[in-house]
Amino acid sequence: MNHRLLWKSSPLIEWMQSWDEGRDVGHLRGECEEADAHDHAADPAYGELAAKLVGEMEEAPMRSDYPYEEPDDLEAIRAARPAKRHRLNLTLGEGDLLLRWRGAWEGRVAGCLLGKPVEGLRSGTLNKLLEGTGNLPMTHYIRKADFTEKVIEEVNPWMASCWGDNVPNGFPVDDDLNYTVFAMDLIRRRGKGFASEDVIGGWAGRIPAFSTFTAERVAYRNYIAGIPVPDCGSYYNPFREYIGAQIRVDYYGYINPGNPEAAAEMAWRDARVSHVKNGIYGAMFIAAVIAAAAATDDPLTAIEAGLDEVPAKCRLRFFVDKIIDLWKSGAPWDDAYRMIHEDFDENTEYGWCHAVSNCMIVSAALLWGGGDYGTSVCHAVQTAFDTDCNGATVGSIIGMMKGIDAVSEEWRAPCRGIINTIVYGKTRVTVDDMVKATLDAYRL
Repeated sequence: MNHRLLWKSSPLIEWMQSWDEGRDVGHLRGECEEADAHDHAADPAYGELAAKLVGEMEEAPMRSDYPYEEPDDLEAIRAARPAKRHRLNLTLGEGDLLLRWRGAWEGRVAGCLLGKPVEGLRSGTLNKLLEGTGNLPMTHYIRKADFTEKVIEEVNPWMASCWGDNVPNGFPVDDDLNYTVFAMDLIRRRGKGFASEDVIGGWAGRIPAFSTFTAERVAYRNYIAGIPVPDCGSYYNPFREYIGAQIRVDYYGYINPGNPEAAAEMAWRDARVSHVKNGIYGAMFIAAVIAAAAATDDPLTAIEAGLDEVPAKCRLRFFVDKIIDLWKSGAPWDDAYRMIHEDFDENTEYGWCHAVSNCMIVSAALLWGGGDYGTSVCHAVQTAFDTDCNGATVGSIIGMMKGIDAVSEEWRAPCRGIINTIVYGKTRVTVDDMVKATLDAYRL
């Protein structure tokens, strides 16, 4: 294969990924930085250089002092879970579940809309924008009407973006909701026993390639080139532990209320087409937290039930446990914010988009949000990093936990229950449609 076609990313990202996976690649850091300085498009030698470095990193041995155990196989993941696990008891009938599902769908839409127009802004710029629009600390949507000439000059926001008062046609197309609607359609077509091949084959038939990003785009390209599951998710894929899989799996939590293990297993089938290790665990964790949220009104219990589904000695567990311990100590929100920014560098694409950094944000927002929808989603977005993904995930969890009444009209009003997507045959759906589909899938 032509490595130039497969490798369009920074060798330094691959170095960061390989190092965090425990490979002994310290001696290659300088070469990867030097390769990054090349003009990728113009330099004909770049592809060969990148391929050489990646090959060396793939073959590098594991460091002897690496403390984590991070399998990809489902049975190995289950064997590595903590011995003591939470027991949940779902007491909701279908009538109550309908209110939870509506809360989850509306909560996901509103949380995503809150973060979508500022996705990519680093915390300094985001805080300057929020302060200039009278929304720091964040408490509500960023409104186009609140922009002053000073903010426009200093921050240079994209004024045509989907601010809270600028979505006349409902929720705009976004990959976070594309995948949620896709999962609904996948279950409708293939049932709860869908295979991983149904996931990525479904993308090829229903999601345009350039509507996918990072790990998903590489996996899509690999699959079309004939590389099967699960290799399509790891072959020349430096994004294999990014956030992508965990934004795809909310629906599996919705249709398995009170059963985190079943939700996590479905998430594993989905995530393995594009991710490995903590990229998979992030998906399993989020799906399990959402499933648990139907059976508890305590954010900590839901988070811990989610952690039950991932290996006890993985990086995701280590960093989320740090957040939990900080919250239990009685520390203020600002300390959680600071911890996240100290542990992961938002100024690198790798730190900004990694599954673990963003799972820390989701967990912190839930804990310090105390079950309040607005506080929780605003914490998730104001922390920066992947703002639309984290706002959507936190909104989904609180909506599932508290029901539609928790997502006030202030949050629901801009999109009016309308969701636009790029999913073939589902380009404009309503929350009503999605809630009914969720009930149908639950009954399967």
